[in-house]
Amino acid sequence: MRPAFGQPQPSDDRPPSDLSPGDSDNLSHARGPNVHDLSECLFFSPTDGRIWLDGQRMILMHNTSLGSLRHELIERLGLERARGLLTRAGYSSGVRDAQLVRERWPDADPEAIFYAGTQLHSLEGVVQVETVHFEFDPRKGTYDGEFLWHHSSEDDEHIAAYGIGTEPACWMQLGYAMGYVTTLLGRLTVFREVECRSMGHATCRVLGKTVELWGDVEEDLRYLNAEDFVSHGPAPYPVQAGLPEPDGELPPLGERRLVGVSSAFIASCHMLRRVATTRATVLFTGESGVGKELFARMLHEIGSRSDQAFVAINCAAIPDTLIESELFGVERGAFTGATTSRPGRFERAHGGTLFLDEIGTLSPSSQGKLLRVLQEGVVERVGGTREIQVDVRVVAATNVELREAVRRGEFREDLFFRLNVFPIPLPPLRERRDDIPLLLSHFLRHYNQLHERSITGFTLKAMRALLNYHFPGNVRELQNLVERGVIAAEDNTPIDLPHLFRDEETTRNLLFTIGSDGELAEESDESALEQFRRFAPATEEGPSLDKLEARLVREAVDKADGNLSAAARLLGLTRSRLAYRMKKLKEAGVE
Repeated sequence: MRPAFGQPQPSDDRPPSDLSPGDSDNLSHARGPNVHDLSECLFFSPTDGRIWLDGQRMILMHNTSLGSLRHELIERLGLERARGLLTRAGYSSGVRDAQLVRERWPDADPEAIFYAGTQLHSLEGVVQVETVHFEFDPRKGTYDGEFLWHHSSEDDEHIAAYGIGTEPACWMQLGYAMGYVTTLLGRLTVFREVECRSMGHATCRVLGKTVELWGDVEEDLRYLNAEDFVSHGPAPYPVQAGLPEPDGELPPLGERRLVGVSSAFIASCHMLRRVATTRATVLFTGESGVGKELFARMLHEIGSRSDQAFVAINCAAIPDTLIESELFGVERGAFTGATTSRPGRFERAHGGTLFLDEIGTLSPSSQGKLLRVLQEGVVERVGGTREIQVDVRVVAATNVELREAVRRGEFREDLFFRLNVFPIPLPPLRERRDDIPLLLSHFLRHYNQLHERSITGFTLKAMRALLNYHFPGNVRELQNLVERGVIAAEDNTPIDLPHLFRDEETTRNLLFTIGSDGELAEESDESALEQFRRFAPATEEGPSLDKLEARLVREAVDKADGNLSAAARLLGLTRSRLAYRMKKLKEAGVE
């Protein structure tokens, strides 16, 4: 894979080290970004009020203001909830910085990529990181490091507000380290602060290890959990979004997982908690594969009806001629083949929860009968003559926009309002990319156990692709890709890109690289020189490097509407460097 235009070039002809183990002792020889390279990713655009760290917008803010916010969070939410909130915010920042480094320096050695996180954290003014030692082995899926943190911004404000205490206080920084390394390695990595200035130590000492090396990490991981029903620990069952358990019953709480730390995911979890203990009808909306049934099951599990039945039906999977008998039951002799009377899903869910998936596919006749049940609380079996009282909490889900279906006359408006009492939108995976490393680690643990494999993790190339893939199938697709990778890869090795993607995801057998727009793009077999000759403007003497540079500059300035700072960001340059190049091209008469 070749560096993009304007990125640092490899210093020698060594093969890519995507699968190689490494440690901090090799940093002096490692190819990759140094502090100067990282500093050049920071762009100030004071005229339009924005600061950029490569493609991520940043802000400068008084540390005392952040300290005031931290203090108010602790006083209002309590120390535990405030710590969790700040840990998750730090985790999100670490994920984004890991993506930045991987995408901008795709050919850097792993040592340099891991080390860049410590440099970025210092560059961002958060803490000065001194590396004592770190080592990692993607083939084994392990990471082990020790660091000293000097001048922690969090400690400054925590000590000012609360003085010296007995617990560490660098919560956001621990979250950042977890997010950064977990994203690079594809295995959940936990950092612990064993010494802290807020505890009276001269400096902060931090240890980081993959979960398997730590052993029990429940105490550490609970700060990633926005709610107590969210968990990132090992689970003996897969998260089968949209599929019932084999025996039709729910395993105990904790054996199924809602996994995530992204703001969109957390918002859905908070809404779930708020409505769970009520009797209100809930409507889950979202694309196919986002986990609507998993959320519905969790709603039942944490609600007041958890000791009663949870009954699910996929309305799209039942023919129109049978849906009413499935929902409301059937009496013997009601139609040919009805040799016995049997209860419908409403009766079976009496006292508990009925989950109606793909509810937008119901026929108009079934919609009317469902509305009657919701209004009156009674069902009448197909072919029956008596009304049966039912006490059911109805939870519905749809991957279509029901309001639009109402406007088109395809869905009853009165039924829509009955169902839409408490809507909970579930975000697609592309809107919760911070969760991808956690989901990967979670599914990898499960499928290693299920298929009795020992796959160690994901290569940097595979992680880069997965974090930029658009996932039309959402979490279900990610889950399937991980299972495929576990099956395809060799034991005691990481999952690489060819193990994940097949022809159905790509029109040909492709590898992927990250394009300038941040999307997956085809990696060509052409050499850099061949691509230059094909794309560079030609002169009588042949392709012109100066004309290609002028063309790139012109297109960037045009795209940025004449804003040189923005154009410089598009080209990976500082504003002054872009201005210098433009001046030299003008002096040379190149247009």
